[in-house]
Amino acid sequence: MRLYQQLVLFMLAATVLPLAAVGFLLLSRAEAELAARIDAEQRAQAVATAESVGATMMEVVDALARSAELIDWQAASDAETQGALRLLYGQSPAVSAVLKLDAEGRPLGAPVFRAQAIDGHPAFAPESLDRLVRSIPVQTLRGGGKGQAALGSAYVHSDEGRSAVAVAVKLAEGEGAPFAVAEVVLHPLEAVLRRRQGEGLGRIHLVDEERRVLASTAPEHRGQALAPELSAHLLAPALPLTALVRSFRVESPARRVSVARVPHGMRFDVLVEVDESTALAPVHGMRRTVLLSIGATFLVLLGLGALFTRRLNVRLAEVVRGAEAYGRGELDTRLKVSGQDELSELATTFNRMGEELEAARARMLRWNDDLRVRVEEATADLKAAQAQLVEAQKLAAVGQLGAGVAHEINNPLAGILGNVQLLMLDRGAADPDLESLRKIEQSAKRCKEITQNLLRFSQQRERAELRPVDLNAVVRDALSLTEHQLRGDGVVLTSVLGDGLARVRADPGHLSQVVLALVSNARTAMLNSPQKRLTLRTGEVGGFGFLEVEDTGKGIAPNVRSRIFEPFFTTKDVWSNVGLGLSVAWRVVTEAGGSIEVRSEVEQGSCFTVKLPKA
Repeated sequence: MRLYQQLVLFMLAATVLPLAAVGFLLLSRAEAELAARIDAEQRAQAVATAESVGATMMEVVDALARSAELIDWQAASDAETQGALRLLYGQSPAVSAVLKLDAEGRPLGAPVFRAQAIDGHPAFAPESLDRLVRSIPVQTLRGGGKGQAALGSAYVHSDEGRSAVAVAVKLAEGEGAPFAVAEVVLHPLEAVLRRRQGEGLGRIHLVDEERRVLASTAPEHRGQALAPELSAHLLAPALPLTALVRSFRVESPARRVSVARVPHGMRFDVLVEVDESTALAPVHGMRRTVLLSIGATFLVLLGLGALFTRRLNVRLAEVVRGAEAYGRGELDTRLKVSGQDELSELATTFNRMGEELEAARARMLRWNDDLRVRVEEATADLKAAQAQLVEAQKLAAVGQLGAGVAHEINNPLAGILGNVQLLMLDRGAADPDLESLRKIEQSAKRCKEITQNLLRFSQQRERAELRPVDLNAVVRDALSLTEHQLRGDGVVLTSVLGDGLARVRADPGHLSQVVLALVSNARTAMLNSPQKRLTLRTGEVGGFGFLEVEDTGKGIAPNVRSRIFEPFFTTKDVWSNVGLGLSVAWRVVTEAGGSIEVRSEVEQGSCFTVKLPKA
């Protein structure tokens, strides 16, 4: 089988047939969804129309009842009675006649009506008086009070096709009281039906229990009996409230119908119907369009398939020629690339293969250069690691030296301090040697503090007693010890302690030493500064609590910044006992799992940030 024939069969199986199946499946589903939506909209339209009809009828009934309740019918004369009947007659343009009846339903006096339609009032035929009286629900009204209204059954004037309903209103209290009856013509309700119909394609009918059309948006159906296929689906009078709306479909011709009961106890149904061919016309039109589109698509595919296979054969011959050239070792051969399909990608791959073989040597040379760069990077990393190791060894050596020196000095120092304190006990306050002994005691204590710092830095002891610590409380306690000295040196102290900080994990005694060491460094750095301002801040960031000690001192030069945590290293103008402060602080913080960060500018000041994990 030739390529063209295979391509046609493939296109037929892969495009046209699935397209047709999916198209008709989607159209069937769309038709079902459209029918369901039509039913839902019809039901909503039927319910809304039924409520509008019920509200319109109740307006007429309520107007007659209210007017009748205001009049003293028993004390009225005949002339006054006629005037009152005219008043009832004028309550609504739908009222065609009003008549007073006794308790048994017999007429009392002449009815009020017009023989011809005038000013919007419908005409009334006197021969219809009997039918009006017979439709009155006399038994319903006898037990009611004055002003009670009842709706009678509907009837149709066979000669005119006009439908009407009787509305009876009781005129006094008691079972023997008279009542008035009014004929209310129903064809004005067609305006309500047309308003509810809007731009719909269907028809709306108002029907009674006898399946007669009382009013309709299609006037030719007025007064006629409803078709049997529709009558069988109307709502029964005794249906529960939950079943007062229903949708169904009838045949010959196919129609979709919804029916709803008029509320307020009225025995009327509103029926909305639409021809299925009209409602589903868009779907049927789409089905015809899909059929024509599938046929046209098939013809177009046949033509395109012929053109495509011819072009494909030409391009395949070009690829075969290039493959034979590469087989002979002619790597400088290049195929002509045109288009953006698989054959173009294949030709591009052939061309790229020849280019990559020629560029192999260049890549080898570049590889040597890359290897040299990587070796240099690895050497730099090794040097950095070696520098860290040397630094650690330096700290360890200084620690061992400091431990030996501290142990050797502590014993004689304790003897000196003890003897001085004994001599001070033997001297009175006026003894001239007391001040000299006190200075000797202070110097001995100072030496003892230095040896203790040496021991702390060098001692290889167990893990510190880490527990939850209130960072703000530690800062306040430390400031209470040094605040007087700071203010004596003219330092403006500002503490910004965060509210509601979580506790940090640290040794409280060691943490106090860290705060004092940082504050002491800051005070010393600001001794010769024109502005002396020290700021302490606490807060939280991530899972850490932090303390910032910021000063406006002379700052730390970049070339010595990496050495500030070394033992005995200092940048102070006058050396003091602070040679180990930052080293001890660094060790305390790292033992607690925290870190110390430094930010400094020469002649601008420094900021030390201590971060400790939350407890």
